[in-house]
Amino acid sequence: MMKDRRKYDRDFKKEVVRIAEEGERSVSELAEDLGLHRNLIYKWSRQLKEEGEEAFPGKGHMKTADEELRRLRRELDDVKEERDILKKALAIFSKRTR
Repeated sequence: MMKDRRKYDRDFKKEVVRIAEEGERSVSELAEDLGLHRNLIYKWSRQLKEEGEEAFPGKGHMKTADEELRRLRRELDDVKEERDILKKALAIFSKRTR
């Protein structure tokens, strides 16, 4: 039987990391009280340090850099399509003038 995967919102993760870093309680105690694995708290802490405010973007959201890359790829595809259409139109019109 499969367990449902639990989801935690951004504020919850940030609060857990804050409590762990302030040393109010040990990571093991905190993890046990919250029903988490202690490695998960370490992972959240590492993500928050590395990514700052872009950590924990949530489902369906992307980091700013990933979102920009996606937008640029979409724009590049549009420009390539326009270029190909113009090439075909040029070929059609150049045949008619001969």
